[in-house]
Amino acid sequence: MLRDRRSGGVTKAGNTKNCRLLSTQKQQRSATTLAAANNAPTETIEGTAIIVIVHAIMNKSKRPPMRPPMPPRKPHSRPHSRGPEGAEGRPPPAGNAVWLFGSHAVLAGLANPARRCHRLLATAQESAAFGPPAAARGVAIEVVERRDIDRLLPGGAVHQGVALLAAPPPEPDLGDVLAGVGPRAVVVVLDQATDPRNVGACLRAAAAFEAAAVVIQRRHGPPDSGVLAKAASGALEIVPLVRVTNLARALDEIKEAGFWCVGLDGAATTVIAEADLSGRVALVLGAEGHGLRRLTREHCDHLVRIPISGRVESLNVATAAAVALYEVARRMP
Repeated sequence: MLRDRRSGGVTKAGNTKNCRLLSTQKQQRSATTLAAANNAPTETIEGTAIIVIVHAIMNKSKRPPMRPPMPPRKPHSRPHSRGPEGAEGRPPPAGNAVWLFGSHAVLAGLANPARRCHRLLATAQESAAFGPPAAARGVAIEVVERRDIDRLLPGGAVHQGVALLAAPPPEPDLGDVLAGVGPRAVVVVLDQATDPRNVGACLRAAAAFEAAAVVIQRRHGPPDSGVLAKAASGALEIVPLVRVTNLARALDEIKEAGFWCVGLDGAATTVIAEADLSGRVALVLGAEGHGLRRLTREHCDHLVRIPISGRVESLNVATAAAVALYEVARRMP
């Protein structure tokens, strides 16, 4: 406000002018305070702290709402193949079931009531031949392509267009087998034969010459598999494959059952054709290349050899078993 120097009163014009001046000064002070609040620390100016809080609330209210967290991504999984397992979306049954393949092995597996059969796969060309035995076991034939069977088996397996998923039969007991043989019988004992094809071929020879059993070591023998069954050509379902923990003790048990243990050794002095192979005989053969182990030889009653040409060092164990089995069989009445 302006006072008149002469009267000391306040004029109307001066009053209006003073109000405008005060308003301008007030706006300037507010701007100055706001600028200072933006630059000064909040803990030093009380008014500035309030302004900062107000600005923070306003800015927060202007922010877009936060997006909800994304759910965890599921691991990517490949679709099932179009093979027989993927087509029906079911894995093979749990346990020790194995795929048998080849016409003879599959037919023999279906005919063995001791085997639990799960699935039977066959090509359209082969399915008709397996209809009756599959129906007798209550197994439906799944008609598939040959390549579908290829994917389920070891590389190079000759499956002839058919495969059977089945559990191995119960393992026979050596004592039970020995108790069931007649006065003239033969068993084959294999010392550390690990190749499934050799063991399968020995089973086939044993079936051909009516041997009572083939005995192998549990630790060093091959497991029940499709490869072994294929090499046996159905004989795995006919001849008991006995697994023992200790071969020396098994030979003692065989002797107690009235068998003569005859070991085949290339260094033996007696030729097999000259040996007495009558009665109950256990033919003991070693692995190809290593032959019989010392302890195994010591548990044999006799050692014999198969005379062969010097052009080869030895015979395959399955071939030697077949020759020895023939020598025993030809002397039986």
